[in-house]
Amino acid sequence: MLRPPRLLDQLRSEIRVRHLSLSTEEAYAEWVRRFILFHGKRHPRDMGVREVEAFLSHLAVARKVSGSTQNQAKSALLFLYRHVLKVALPWLEEVVQAKAARRLPVVLTTREVGVLLEAMDGTTGLVAQLLYGTGMRLMEGLRLRVKDIDFDIREITVRQGKGDKDRVTMLPEVLVGPLRAHLDVVRALHQADLAEGRGEVLLPDAYARKAPQAARSWGWQWVFPSRLLSEDPRGGQIRRHHLQPESIQKAVRLAARRAELAKPVTPHTLRHSFATHLLQAGHDIRTVQELLGHQDVETTMIYTHVLNRGGHGVPSPLDGVGAKGLNLGRPRRS
Repeated sequence: MLRPPRLLDQLRSEIRVRHLSLSTEEAYAEWVRRFILFHGKRHPRDMGVREVEAFLSHLAVARKVSGSTQNQAKSALLFLYRHVLKVALPWLEEVVQAKAARRLPVVLTTREVGVLLEAMDGTTGLVAQLLYGTGMRLMEGLRLRVKDIDFDIREITVRQGKGDKDRVTMLPEVLVGPLRAHLDVVRALHQADLAEGRGEVLLPDAYARKAPQAARSWGWQWVFPSRLLSEDPRGGQIRRHHLQPESIQKAVRLAARRAELAKPVTPHTLRHSFATHLLQAGHDIRTVQELLGHQDVETTMIYTHVLNRGGHGVPSPLDGVGAKGLNLGRPRRS
């Protein structure tokens, strides 16, 4: 007699049916696992609003997680009850939603971007330049396919971005040469894989069923493939995946340290800087919104904070006193 699938396997199955990302799958599975362990391995079907609120309160009070992290945990439990256990629980909608902090993004100056990129080289340096030059998110850059770079019209198509939406962004002129040279190396690697009977790449689900032979084609290959073959976490096939985000995050962090930048820098900082510098250059905010793939222009508006000098462009009254009226660096009178 076959055993019913484990709860987490059911959860993963429901997530994949809805074509949610692997990162969402891993995050939801981890929150459900922690929820079960927190309550002594009781089955979620035997628990209710008190247990959910106790777990979320524990995250906020004892673990001191951010509001967005607490809300992600709540979303995972909502998904579990609604789509896996098929239990109608109106009370779960009433569980308190944490107020996520609204913080201004870290933005580098053009000089700081320059010294950061100068401190990077190789493939990770090329990825960083592409992120700043196009405004792509890290995973959008790493999931870039060869066919989505149009060198003739200097355009990049971002496929399945946030919200599963496609958009178009520019291909910086300065990266045309380096990207062509990089793709020559990638093509040689792909041809070597084909010679060994490999060379298949992961395809979107619908297209994989429609044209499975495309998995070996050059156009569908990753622009930034990994040096090593690895097992597909969902299907189990041995393939050459794209670079892992952790490798780029580490490279950017080390470069920021070498460049002696005081600001906390991540790959996403390059996207923030891209948007801010375009607005500083006088480009229309709607254009920047489309390049970033923001659904609402209000999201893009957060970058306008740097268009003002100081605090909303208002000079400090201290500046009105003048340097002569200030006792800066002078020895105190005895």
